[in-house]
Amino acid sequence: MLQTLRNAWKVEELRRKIVFTLFIILLYRIGNAVPVPYINVAALEEYFAGIGDTVFGLFNAMSGNAFSSATIFALSIQPYINASIIMQLLCIAIPALERMQKDGGDEGRKRIASITRYATVAIGLLQGSAYYMMIRNFDMLKEQGAWQAIVIVLSFTAGSALIMWLGEQITEFGIGNGISIVLFASIISRLPSTVGTLASNLTTGAISWFALIAIIVGVLVIIGLIVFASDAERRIPIQYAKQMRGRKMYGGQSTHLPMKVNMSGVMPIIFAQSIASLPATIMMFTNPSPDPGTFAYGIQSFFNSTSPFYIILYFLLIIGFGFFYSTVQFNPIEVSNNLKKNNGSIPGFRPGKPTSDFIRKVLNRITLFGSLYLGIVAALPLAFGSTTKMAGVALGGTSIIIVVGVALETFKQLEGQILMRNYKGFLDN
Repeated sequence: MLQTLRNAWKVEELRRKIVFTLFIILLYRIGNAVPVPYINVAALEEYFAGIGDTVFGLFNAMSGNAFSSATIFALSIQPYINASIIMQLLCIAIPALERMQKDGGDEGRKRIASITRYATVAIGLLQGSAYYMMIRNFDMLKEQGAWQAIVIVLSFTAGSALIMWLGEQITEFGIGNGISIVLFASIISRLPSTVGTLASNLTTGAISWFALIAIIVGVLVIIGLIVFASDAERRIPIQYAKQMRGRKMYGGQSTHLPMKVNMSGVMPIIFAQSIASLPATIMMFTNPSPDPGTFAYGIQSFFNSTSPFYIILYFLLIIGFGFFYSTVQFNPIEVSNNLKKNNGSIPGFRPGKPTSDFIRKVLNRITLFGSLYLGIVAALPLAFGSTTKMAGVALGGTSIIIVVGVALETFKQLEGQILMRNYKGFLDN
């Protein structure tokens, strides 16, 4: 990775993209320090200190502590993620949107992106209103009134829209993968405080050296699994028939169709975390009673990030979204038709439906393996944190998967851009 960065820095165009990306990240971190007015931040941070192992702790981790500090970027990228999920579902359910996405070309994709932006603003407005209701219900406002409510809600909404715009700028003018890089920056910003907390717990005897070594070994194992799975792929052999065009012979070569085991990346984890935390989030906004016998308390207990029910649901959602995302990204029928048009075939299978059925069968198998891997490495830290009552470990497991996954995707994009420019120093390595 360091070698890739050095080689990319030697290319003037890539150097400008890297500097631009770092500048956008700097702006994002500055925005994370701008508080929203009329909110008692000290009371809010004290409240979040006691619920670090809940879904709100996960929200706070994804926002880089902005959620607990009530800054303008408190909602982070959650509205954009939810809007993307909704649009992907609608593109499958509504034929007009599906045609726009597949057959509309660049214009169709721009219209889909425009609808997603409007949906992001609408969801940001909804989530900002819910966040305000929670703050008001728990008496964390310095001043109350209609004007104060409007300012707070619009500040949260504008912040979510600005984050979406910053991510798009990184995608267009930076090194790409903008939204994921914003999420990466949010999680990395918590690293110094996490290390400091572990050191403090070790000093005070809250955790033992054995537990600390177990955490470090677990982190290294998870990183190794992520790196291994990111490069794993199933290669389907492809044979192209020979053709005579004029006096020249074309085709006849053999190649392969690569199918990545984890083609969905970190998106299933992000989607699953957003959906699994929704019920408890809704209940928290209603100012639930602390009485263990109430319905609201039961819902919060079920959807707490350390509860067995939440861990199982989280695991199943990751598998489900893994299948969903791979289906959206990879269409066996379309691949089969493209092979048929180019006189390509899979040895042992006739062109058309037999080919598409075989590709779908392979896709389902590798997607199942990839989703199981992703679910296991995401759920195991949660289970470890639930068993040992160490909330930071539970949150850190998901964060590691996202950070390593985004880092690998970003460096692969850099390597691809270096190869496109035929950079000799990179090819010699």
